[in-house]
Amino acid sequence: MSGSATSDQTTLNLGVAAGADTLGRTGRARITSIQAKGIANSTLLLYDAATAGGAAPGNLLATYRYGEEGLEVYVPGSGILFKEGIVYNLTGAGGSVTITITGA
Repeated sequence: MSGSATSDQTTLNLGVAAGADTLGRTGRARITSIQAKGIANSTLLLYDAATAGGAAPGNLLATYRYGEEGLEVYVPGSGILFKEGIVYNLTGAGGSVTITITGA
C-alpha cells in the first residue's frame, strides 16, 4: 500500500521584540505545545487578535512566566484556540519560543 500523509501541524519561532506586541500568525489556529529557552524573568503573553495593535486584556488567552529553567508545555485536548490570529508579547533578553500549531 502506498500513499502519502499530510499534516496541518507546523511550528512558529517567536523572538523577543523588546516587549512589543507582535503578530505571529493570522487566521485560525490551535497551539498544542510551547517550548521556551530559559531566560531570567521571562513572560510570554498570547492574544487572539488579527493584528499586533489588536492585543488587549479582553483577548489575552494565556500568560506564562518562567526563568532560567525554561518552559515546556504540552496543551492537552485540542490545544488553545485562536480564532483571529496569534499575537504574542515576549519579554526577556535574548529569548526565543517555539510553538507547535495545528490549523489553517
